[in-house]
Amino acid sequence: MKTNEITGEIIDASIKVHRHLGPGLLESAYEAVLAYELRKRGLKVQRQLTLPIVYEEVELDIGYRIDLFVEDEVVVELKAVEKMIPLFEAQLLSYLKLKNKKIGLLINFHVVLLKNGINRMAN
Repeated sequence: MKTNEITGEIIDASIKVHRHLGPGLLESAYEAVLAYELRKRGLKVQRQLTLPIVYEEVELDIGYRIDLFVEDEVVVELKAVEKMIPLFEAQLLSYLKLKNKKIGLLINFHVVLLKNGINRMAN
């Protein structure tokens, strides 16, 4: 499956989840339901994937966790916040860099229309 197909499935699944649950829940609820929906579609999904920093050949766990890592290709960072801030974009870009991946999705479920809460980013 190509990256664009994967991101398309993630976006489609996110819209379905948002239509069903609506805004206002905690991020963890959207994460669990979205992971379920993606797995139901046959995609490989890892939740809360530990992302260590490698320094001088030593892996250091500093608390970074990828919300969803789909098909070993796309990093998905979920939010359920009233206002997006640049820090969230920096967080996703950091995860992409550390994971050596090109494409990530920053999805904020705390919006009326989910398409306004989706940001596709490239490293």
